[in-house]
Amino acid sequence: MTTLLGLELAGRRVLVVGGGPVAARRVQGLLADAARVVVVAPQLCEVLRDLHRWGLIAWHAREVREADLDEVWLVHTATGDRATDAGVVAWAADRRVFCVDAGAGQHGTARTPATARHGDVLVGVVSTGEPDPRRTVAVRDALSEHLRDGRVDLRRRRPRAPHEGRVVLVGGGPGDVGLLTLAGRRALAEADVVVTDRLGPVEVLEELAADVEVVDVGKTPGHHPVPQHEINRILVEQAQRGRLVVRLKGGDPFVYGRGGEEVLACREAGVAVEVIPGISSALAVPAAAGIPLTHRGTVGAVHVMNGHDGWSPAALTGLRDASCTVVVLMGVAVLPALVEQALAAGVAATTPVAVVESGTTQGQRVTRAALARVVEVAAAAGVRAPAVVVLGAVADAGLLEPAAHVTMAP
Repeated sequence: MTTLLGLELAGRRVLVVGGGPVAARRVQGLLADAARVVVVAPQLCEVLRDLHRWGLIAWHAREVREADLDEVWLVHTATGDRATDAGVVAWAADRRVFCVDAGAGQHGTARTPATARHGDVLVGVVSTGEPDPRRTVAVRDALSEHLRDGRVDLRRRRPRAPHEGRVVLVGGGPGDVGLLTLAGRRALAEADVVVTDRLGPVEVLEELAADVEVVDVGKTPGHHPVPQHEINRILVEQAQRGRLVVRLKGGDPFVYGRGGEEVLACREAGVAVEVIPGISSALAVPAAAGIPLTHRGTVGAVHVMNGHDGWSPAALTGLRDASCTVVVLMGVAVLPALVEQALAAGVAATTPVAVVESGTTQGQRVTRAALARVVEVAAAAGVRAPAVVVLGAVADAGLLEPAAHVTMAP
């Protein structure tokens, strides 16, 4: 009967007999576990030679001896010679030291499972009967994919100490759950608390366990029921209770997401904080609408701006000489002012403009018009936030095939 155990090998002496590629794979895994690895083999393959040259392993350039098993915690034998491997297994059994026989797993006293690591969770699969490496690897890969997709509740069940709490800022992307990164999904699978915005992939919240606490701090245009300083306080307070707090944000935390302020608040309070990037709506939403922000022979630069901050000289210059695509976030409410200022600054009235509402979601809609008419056309179409405004030659519907659900005007 085979039992799967997790062995703590950090700082402990492990003997590997053999110098070929199989031994090299075992050695690399042992080094990842911080074991003190000793290799006994007349010759080493290139990988093991490098590890020895870098001082990561000890090497005895000879055939194995029984005394090599002195003071070791675990033995791996992978010489490729069945008689030698069987001899090492017998020596290990006499000394009551577990031994993995890579050539004939059924003869050793231990087996190496096919493993996959996800954060602080290590999943291992091992055959209990005759070894079947291909089967164990296939099962391992299937389980790993399930974990990688964030479809398993990975929350810690034992309470953390207050100093073990931490905050993870997750960029959720522009709205489509499919554009949430795997790293973001894994963080949500481990979360005790999720502090979420109104935008982003809010549908993913339905996949959380029922007892995960969800705190909604979402904003709407002109209405901020939970100010930023209060959001910062919530993050810090929850983490100081020993909880893993995920701050789920639309887009990318560091692209007009005020993620920098939240990181600083955590660091000032002594709370560990991590940032998982997301796909910014400035890039993803135009792409979902079939608008290439750069296009060979048309334009090769992109300028991203916050509509409430107004025009920068660089953005106006790029639009005047048609050398730059300008992407405006949070620009619907201030679109009339932006258009008026651009025209006054000499931007051509015929400059193409596209307004993409609810990009990447089922409600996505694109409204196109020339700069001089876009305010009128957008008002007639009832354009509403959230929306991304794209200005420049790439916004012309004739550049590529127009996307579905498009309102266009000359």
